[in-house]
Amino acid sequence: MAVVFRNRRLRVIVISLAVIVILYLLIYTKLPDGGRAKKDVEYTDTHQGKHKSTGPITKENLPERVTVIIREFEDFDNAITDSVEELERTLKHVKVLVISDDVPYPPVQLNPKGSARIVTLAGNLLDNHTSCCPLHQVDTDFVFVVPDNVKIRDWTFIKSAAAFLRSRRNTKAVAVPVSDSKLECFNMTVDYKRWTLSFPRQDAGSALSECQLIKGSHGLFLETETLRSLTEPLSRPFPFTYYVQARVKNWKTRVMKSGRLEVIRPLYTDPHSSWKRKRAITDRTKAFYRSVGIKREVLPTGASLYYGCDKDKPRCFGTVLKDMPQFLYQGRWTPPCCLRALRETANHVFRALEACGARYWLEGGSLLGAARHGDIIPWDYDVDVGMYKADIPKCSSLVKAQAEPFTDAQDFVWEKASEGDFFRVQYSEVNRLHVDIFPFYSKGGVMTKDSWFPTHRQDTEFPESFLTPLSVVEFAGVNASAPNNVKKFLEYKFGQGVVENPRYPNYQRPV
Repeated sequence: MAVVFRNRRLRVIVISLAVIVILYLLIYTKLPDGGRAKKDVEYTDTHQGKHKSTGPITKENLPERVTVIIREFEDFDNAITDSVEELERTLKHVKVLVISDDVPYPPVQLNPKGSARIVTLAGNLLDNHTSCCPLHQVDTDFVFVVPDNVKIRDWTFIKSAAAFLRSRRNTKAVAVPVSDSKLECFNMTVDYKRWTLSFPRQDAGSALSECQLIKGSHGLFLETETLRSLTEPLSRPFPFTYYVQARVKNWKTRVMKSGRLEVIRPLYTDPHSSWKRKRAITDRTKAFYRSVGIKREVLPTGASLYYGCDKDKPRCFGTVLKDMPQFLYQGRWTPPCCLRALRETANHVFRALEACGARYWLEGGSLLGAARHGDIIPWDYDVDVGMYKADIPKCSSLVKAQAEPFTDAQDFVWEKASEGDFFRVQYSEVNRLHVDIFPFYSKGGVMTKDSWFPTHRQDTEFPESFLTPLSVVEFAGVNASAPNNVKKFLEYKFGQGVVENPRYPNYQRPV
């Protein structure tokens, strides 16, 4: 009986194992591709846990490899519905995302059964975080960002663009021209430290090879991860905002020769729509500059446009602690709009002091900037001037400021500083960038004053012989008065080698 029981028990175990194996095989065969990876798929972790495809794009796998994004369109005149219909007709089930800053108005009607949908970037308390983050809704390897009002006749150039991207290291995007639009290749530099975007003078007929900036209507084909790696991946006006960010990373864009997008119908044909479109682009460009910290734009002519502070706006940084302004901790130098305001204020003070016959000279870090490069130190935040205290009565502005603060005819504010016995001239009542004027007097051949700042290592007495006679140095675009031996005076104040060895206020060397 014991032998029979053991045989029955063994039979049950064998049958159970057989059932388990059969069930496992049934489940395995139901998995896509028999549970095996496709030949052209490499299983690696990427965004949202998706598998990154590495093989060629085919007509069959196009919906799994490419997402089309329409970013640039206007509520008041667009062809979104027609664009989506044309894209769905050519690309079939490829996902199309129409990305709007707010809910489009008038409403855009899309086919509810189609592959396109509208993504609104504006926050909505009824939605979750990802609903207004379009790149969270992209699970393909590539994105094709196209302007409004275009159609694609042949999808095969997408395959060529993808292959090209994978073969070039620094080429991160492929530009696809729209119809007969003439594309131009421009150079561009982004000086992050100086908050400046520059467009050097362009040689005529620059080749459309690997470009830093492309002007003219076109779409951009790029890897999704490239777009995700940007700070402002879909800011407007696109693709200009892409090129600015790509320039910082030294990425290039190549123009596609074989493929083209076609125009569906003319837009912005009447003068008012055209004006609104141009105004919108200008406003969005300024908003983008504010977002990424671009405060100066240098045009090919050499002229500068400023996007930071001015007479009617406060300076770009707050109270300075221990001589270290906030922007130095951000890896940046004085914003160019602030430097412009300091230069204007300094020149205004120089003219006023010279007009009244006051003996003045550049002091401290301002003289140091003049000695190094004839201008304000790139990370300085004020201008320091010394003058003979005996000459104050000669200058009506200083006499008036002793009694109470006042604003002169050019909107500069003169006042007696609350921190000590010196004067301060501010750029405006709103913008408190300033020049400090320190009254010195001779005491036994030594120049001294009544207010000192222990945190300023250069704030010390010095021989009057440095001022007899005074000399002239270039500073902030003009000739300013200075001690007669500038280098020796600076080394007396700061120490040996101060001109040749720049240091931040915390003694770190600038990078």
